[in-house]
Order: sequence, then structure tokens, then C-alpha cells
Amino acid sequence: MNITDRHQLILQKLQENGRVDIQELSESLQVSGVTIRKDLKLLEEKKLLFRTKGGGSTQNPYTIERPINEKEFIKTEEKKKIARAAETLIGQNDSIIIGSGTTVFELTRFIHPPKHLTVITPALKVALELCNRPFVDVLQIGGLIHQSSSSAAGSFAERLLEDISCGVLFLGVDGIDPEFGLSITNLAEASLNMKMISLAQTVVVMADSSKFDRRGIGRICSLEQVDYIITDNLVSQDTVKMLSERGVKVIIAE
Repeated sequence: MNITDRHQLILQKLQENGRVDIQELSESLQVSGVTIRKDLKLLEEKKLLFRTKGGGSTQNPYTIERPINEKEFIKTEEKKKIARAAETLIGQNDSIIIGSGTTVFELTRFIHPPKHLTVITPALKVALELCNRPFVDVLQIGGLIHQSSSSAAGSFAERLLEDISCGVLFLGVDGIDPEFGLSITNLAEASLNMKMISLAQTVVVMADSSKFDRRGIGRICSLEQVDYIITDNLVSQDTVKMLSERGVKVIIAE
């Protein structure tokens, strides 16, 4: 089989499945993995696919940064369902952290505690939404405000967290990848998120299914550091199985 025939078959499988695997292609086309990697490289250079770890995909595995006022109109129904499911995990905790992002912001709409709750947040929108809510005290994390996220980050923000502990961290991410872990598109906020993870007893990631198998530039942590991932019902069963094997409890928001 010549290179043209291989490329046609690779693109056909890619169109059928959305992704291809180097090992499977090597076996089915009876060529070495090195040859398949070269084929994928050539196809990527022609902008016919995106190379991923172990294969290729029709979707770009690297996510781009978008302003928060643009993100809020993407997958709005899924975000509301995820937020409703997340609210049940607050439980009896008297302090929580809500990170930045439009998915975790939706959680604020469901927070009406019957007793005192302290909400720690770097996100201006979260603080403004909750600052006059009965039984809620807001601890605003200060620092340099990033326009794209309307959220604080940097050394000042991290310093405020030095002597703090909390029950649950609700975290938004831009990418969830089996090897790379959790990531976002803002490097400054990645460092703050690492700090918040270190002081929370329970880490809850709120992310719709489009965030899986994608990577942002800033790595936050590995999957093993996450207790729960709440997502929508479009996530694949293979992904749910992988997460469960890594010790992550998956909640499908209906």
C-alpha cells in the first residue's frame, strides 16, 4: 500500500470516528508505528487533522482563551444542570471556594443556605452575586484582575490563601486530559488554582463534555488530585470508566 492509499484510509477512519489510534492503524495497514506517525505529521501539515498523544483527531486538543462574556453563552443549559448537581455537594460545610469561569458561576444562583456559609472566591462576578445573599459571607481574593476572566490571580492572591482551609473547592477548567490532567488557558490563574486545591478537603471539577480530551496551556493538577467531576450526559462511557479507574467520582448532571 502506497502513501496516498494510507492517507485516504486514515482520513476515512477519521471521518467515521472523529479520531484515529496509531497502534490500530499500524496493525490494520500493516506498517510500523513510525510510518503512521510520519503520515499523521504530513496530514497535520496539510491541516487535515490534529495530532494527539497516540493518534490524531478532527478536534484541536488545545483550547484557546475566550473572554468570560463570550463563554457565558456557550452550553448554557448544560452549565445550569451541572451547577444544580454541584450545589448538593456543599452539604454541611461552612466554607467553600468557588473559582473563576462561567460554569462555576452558575453555582452561585443555587446557593441559598439555611445557615452561615463563607464563600471564598477570586472571581468578581461570584462575589457580586453573593455579597448580599442571606447567611453568606464573601471573602474576596484580591490581586491583579485579568480582563478575560474578571478574576484575580498572582502572588497577592496566593498570599491571602496561606492561612486558609476550606471544605469544598468548586473549580472550572478548560481542559481535561488523561495524561496532562486539568488545565486552563490562563497561566497566572493556573498557579492560583494549584494553591486553592492544596487547601481544600474536597475538589469538585465542574466541566461540560466539550472539555474532555483537550488541553489548556496552564496545567493545574493530575486527575488523582480530583475527588469529583460533574459533567453532562454527552460524556463517553469510556471516559467515565477511565476517570473511575483513576479514583474520580463522576456525576452526570441530568
